[in-house]
Amino acid sequence: MESATGPPQPVPQQSPAASPYGGSPVPPARSNGSPGVFGRKRKQAEAEVERLTVELQRLQAEHARQGSEKNALYQQLSRVQGEEAATLVVDTERLRASYQEADELLLAKIDRASDQLHQALASERQTYDDLVRRAADIQAETSRAQERLDQLRGQVVHTEEAAMLQEAGIYEYRHPLADAVAYKSALSTLKDQVKTLARDNRAVLAATDWHVNGSLSQGRKMVRDFSKLMLRAYNAEADNAVRTMRPHRLASLIDRLEKSRQTIARLGATMHIRISDEYHRLRVRELELTADHLAKQEEEKERRRELREQQREEERLQRELDRERSRLDKERQHYQSALERLRASGTHDSAGAAELRDKLAEIEASMAAVDAREANIRAGYVYVISNIGAFGERMVKIGLTRRLEPMDRVNELGDASVPFRFDVHALIFSEDAVGLERKLHEEFEDRRVNRVNVRREFFYVRPSEVREALERFAGQHLLEFREDPEAPEWRASTTPS
Repeated sequence: MESATGPPQPVPQQSPAASPYGGSPVPPARSNGSPGVFGRKRKQAEAEVERLTVELQRLQAEHARQGSEKNALYQQLSRVQGEEAATLVVDTERLRASYQEADELLLAKIDRASDQLHQALASERQTYDDLVRRAADIQAETSRAQERLDQLRGQVVHTEEAAMLQEAGIYEYRHPLADAVAYKSALSTLKDQVKTLARDNRAVLAATDWHVNGSLSQGRKMVRDFSKLMLRAYNAEADNAVRTMRPHRLASLIDRLEKSRQTIARLGATMHIRISDEYHRLRVRELELTADHLAKQEEEKERRRELREQQREEERLQRELDRERSRLDKERQHYQSALERLRASGTHDSAGAAELRDKLAEIEASMAAVDAREANIRAGYVYVISNIGAFGERMVKIGLTRRLEPMDRVNELGDASVPFRFDVHALIFSEDAVGLERKLHEEFEDRRVNRVNVRREFFYVRPSEVREALERFAGQHLLEFREDPEAPEWRASTTPS
């Protein structure tokens, strides 16, 4: 191969007698007075050789010219690289100087910032020490105030109903009886025991050796009069507690009565006058029975309201069933008459007759479904509704209706008692709607809004959580569920004008 920079080498010339295809020279044609076929071919080959020789020389000259240009380019490239290297060295030195200057400025700034930080830390430490000393003073004052509060707390009766509700929580019966009548009977017996203790002078205990002007009888009379006065004060407090009793205030009123007893013991300490333990226990038990009696009355009243509501609901359902049965019966008579007229006409309209028979079959199936709904008291619709405008996004109502048109019940719930209509997330028909409703209530029992009245079916639950529970319990009955409430009235009311 030729060198990239060397001069081109001359190509050896072939002799005219050489074969254009290589090999031994072509022998001359025989001369017999006229050129033959081989003579003509030889001349053509020689002409071709000459042409190729000229072309080869031209290519060699072109190759030599390109080599000269390449050498010139190599030299120019070397010169440019040298100049760029020198420029790069100068730029590097200049950048190194700039970086060194920037480092010095940065170090100076860091030193200044460090000094300022140390000064700020020293100031903060001083402030912290002051706060620690102030906290110690406040802690000492708090301890003294707590001691004083404990002293006052022993003398003051808590009467805030909100605090009592939080402490008492759900009211629990202390003397569970069957009904309010049983509580009333127990209260009557208890009051007789209280009167017996008062008549037998066992309600108040006092000293028996008290002397007045050296007279024991006058001393006994004085002690007896003071004892009656103290007992009247104690009974007045107990009777007032009975009259103002509310179940959630039971602990507060018992505490008040106990404080009254302690006050009587303190005021009558000179003559050892005090309310007997037996009498005090009877009055406390009277308060407990009274609270239970009131709670039982309210429970029975609520049960009666619920029973009346259930009866009204059943009456509405019965009216709906009767109307639906009447409507279906009219339609059945209509189609039955049409079918009989068609048969009586003698026409052979088999298609019309088949259509009438199909309608009659549908009506019979509908009437059978109505009869089944009337017979199966557990069948109905379980509804999941919410009212974002009234209760927020984290509250739903899970209830049951047995009406043929369940939206009638939903519309009733969204009447004037709430500012906006309810949004329906799901309506699930089930042959055992009562069981499905109970399962859902048990699933979210710990998030029930009203834990006293379980017939208030509101829960702190998002619709998506109810959907997950329904997918487990309802299964194939859950055909449609809407998680996001539309709430058109609320959204239109809250949209700025």
